[in-house]
Amino acid sequence: MNARPPRQLVLDIAPPPAYGSEDFLVAPSNQLAFQFIDQWPRWPSQTGLLVGPTGVGKSHLLEIWRRRSGGSNIKLSALTERMVPELMPVNGAVALEHESGARIEEAALFHLINTARENRGSVLMAARALPRMWGLALPDLISRLDAFPVIQIQPAEDELLRAVLVKLFADRQIIVDEWLVAYLMARMPRSLGDARQVVAAIDERTLAKGTGVTRAVAARVLADLYDADLPSDDAG
Repeated sequence: MNARPPRQLVLDIAPPPAYGSEDFLVAPSNQLAFQFIDQWPRWPSQTGLLVGPTGVGKSHLLEIWRRRSGGSNIKLSALTERMVPELMPVNGAVALEHESGARIEEAALFHLINTARENRGSVLMAARALPRMWGLALPDLISRLDAFPVIQIQPAEDELLRAVLVKLFADRQIIVDEWLVAYLMARMPRSLGDARQVVAAIDERTLAKGTGVTRAVAARVLADLYDADLPSDDAG
């Protein structure tokens, strides 16, 4: 019998996400949002709302702004009224990320926005949809959120997705050929979040198998992640 070669032990040593401003790839789809972040603290109302689909860089932009403002960055679903005084001192700053379908303590958010206005603070929020689509019930809160400047972020264009894929591989010390990037782009969802997931899965599979990045590896990863049909010559 032919013995199978032993599988290599894969250690979880993937690099953490790089969320610095120098790591953000600016493209037409996100340029307005990046410029808006860059203009703080010269915002007219000291508030802003980034709106866009999953995987377009909203979390990255929130973290860039948090570092620039020296403020806090929390999930909106975690916000409570008791947290507001500590989160929003005079000249404070809070970045809030709304996850679709997550519970919101509306009184807490209303209190935070009012406290920010009183304390000359700043609030930046990010969500997939406009506030009127969140199922809010408090009219005064809806009115406050309607006054937020809205900055739309569009899905990644080809140039941005290609650059992100190359960078994600490079962050893992993997140099890939253009053919592989084109192969992935033609078959994966047009999302920066999916790009991170695909690259991580390819890296893990190549480490486990002790091979380089091949078309067969890429095809298997795409099939596993997205239930895609595996080409007959890409088995394994």
